[in-house]
Amino acid sequence: MLTRQGDALGYNGTMLPDLELNDVVRLRKPHPCGSYEWTVTRLGADIGLECRGCARRVMLSRRELSRRIKTILPRGTNEPTP
Repeated sequence: MLTRQGDALGYNGTMLPDLELNDVVRLRKPHPCGSYEWTVTRLGADIGLECRGCARRVMLSRRELSRRIKTILPRGTNEPTP
């Protein structure tokens, strides 16, 4: 029987769901270049992201990314959308 919310969602309900390298995520606010979509380039304590519009790279903590993320796009989404 699952009694805590974290048990139902895995390690911790407030942490990120399963992310893998080269996943595409959509954030809540656009990058200054206008793109909402980012490719995951590094996994660890911090998450490395590369903008799909201008190729700018940033590092966000897992907590910060969990606040900013809107959706994880289905795997195989290779075409950037403006």
